[in-house]
Amino acid sequence: MAKLRSDLIAALDVGSTKICCFIAQREEGGAPRVVGIGHQVSRGIRSGAITDMEQARNSILAAVQAAEEMAGDTIREVFINVSTGQPSSKTFGVEVPVTGHEVSPGDVRRVLDQGRQSLNGGEREVIHSIPVGFTVDGSNGIQDPRGMYGQRLGVHMHIVSAAAGPVRNLANCVAGCHLDVAAFVVSPFASGLSCLVEDEMELGATLIDMGGGTTSVAVFSEGELIFTDTIGIGGHHVTTDIAHGMSTPLAHAERMKTLYGSAIAATSDSRAVIDVPQIGDDQNAAPNHVPKSLLVGIIQPRIEETFELVRDRLEAAGLAKGAGRRIVLVGGASQLHGVRDVAAQVLDKQARLGRPARLAGLAEATAGPAFATCAGLLSYALSNRALTTVPTWSKAHEARGLLGRIGHWLEENF
Repeated sequence: MAKLRSDLIAALDVGSTKICCFIAQREEGGAPRVVGIGHQVSRGIRSGAITDMEQARNSILAAVQAAEEMAGDTIREVFINVSTGQPSSKTFGVEVPVTGHEVSPGDVRRVLDQGRQSLNGGEREVIHSIPVGFTVDGSNGIQDPRGMYGQRLGVHMHIVSAAAGPVRNLANCVAGCHLDVAAFVVSPFASGLSCLVEDEMELGATLIDMGGGTTSVAVFSEGELIFTDTIGIGGHHVTTDIAHGMSTPLAHAERMKTLYGSAIAATSDSRAVIDVPQIGDDQNAAPNHVPKSLLVGIIQPRIEETFELVRDRLEAAGLAKGAGRRIVLVGGASQLHGVRDVAAQVLDKQARLGRPARLAGLAEATAGPAFATCAGLLSYALSNRALTTVPTWSKAHEARGLLGRIGHWLEENF
């Protein structure tokens, strides 16, 4: 058996259309270099949720084994994305008493734990808990309260959660592949870490991850994630629309979308003619000839609807204008011709296509928008954010027991 190396980190992107695994090695200076890549057609997964445990497990195993073979090493744990369970975010405040003594690191941990537990329940699972700012006796705007004196310590927290059932199904599927979950990361958060430049994260930007089964949104400001949401429409819905509208098999619909599809109409579309095989026809049957404008007329309304839903979610969260003037598009569906123009028009912002950055060793075929999430998981793994994302229901948490709780209390109070 290959010896496990501590300098390796692994990312697993479980999507509706593909499963991708990156294995990276930490180089001097902390920068990761990809040494193993594996990707596989996704089976047993719909809209990010597990629908067939065995098929999904086989797909994950195939992707992981391909990456391990390329890296020449075996992995035991992975950082994995979450696009299932309708991930959403909420910002709220909690307080704990400190009874006039100096605020200690234990007090900070205590108020952060209180914030996480306030949303922990049977229906929702906390994926991220991000402190936005602290308060001491009601004084706002405190970034680090340690060493201050007061009666009550508070924190404003941004909590990202998802439905517990689908997340646990995903964890069980990964465990069935003899892998441990190092941390869960919502897909657009990971994509943002790999594609956004520092100025975009500081000044404000909206990342839209257009996957096969879902479109997820993440808003960044002042270097942190401040909002996330998920819409149940993706690139596969466009393919289905084409298949229904043109009475053609799904495989041919996907091919036409890739080769001829566009979200923006052009004057030449009515003159361009494409061949459309019909459902049930044999290979020798003459294909049906239709103008390209018919294909564009099916694609464009669905893409417009997707960005209109994104706009509605941002407006409902009060972030339509406060989310910056930049849109960054990632995901396989974002590569469709004209998508960037539609996004800029509907959302009234500057839009660009995002690609993984700050990651060495990626081949050209895996350095595009479709692999942004997997690349971002590696960036997340090397950041301090990874320290606070162990699932609250994990076996390690459950097995802590009485001695573990006593040790935790001693750590906080002494």
